[in-house]
Amino acid sequence: MIVLNIVISLFVIVLLQFGGMYVFSLMTPYRDMEEINKGNLAVGITMGGKFVATAIVLAIAAYSNSSIWHMSLWFAVGYVCLLATYWVFDWLTPGVKLSDQLKGGNVAVGTLLAAVYIGIALAVSSLII
Repeated sequence: MIVLNIVISLFVIVLLQFGGMYVFSLMTPYRDMEEINKGNLAVGITMGGKFVATAIVLAIAAYSNSSIWHMSLWFAVGYVCLLATYWVFDWLTPGVKLSDQLKGGNVAVGTLLAAVYIGIALAVSSLII
């Protein structure tokens, strides 16, 4: 029974992680993987930050909840905060259109946004615990 629980939990975690990354990719007006295939370092850094941030929220949700349902619920709460981060950050920086800068390969913007995602993930995760 324990092995079955671990397998189911692992399946749900992988599903949530990659589902979260898919939703993140829908937020941008360009295709993330296409930009990465073209060598766009800024988009690659930002995608890495999104992946790590999503994993942080998911890890804390999994660690602090004993049921898959509660883990998924808290992940969803944390994930909505991560999604909102992009829009709030874009709104707070009116002189910098994030999607244009990332598509143009601005590594500084990509690195900053990745750090913002990871920082928000750590802050939001502290609320989940």
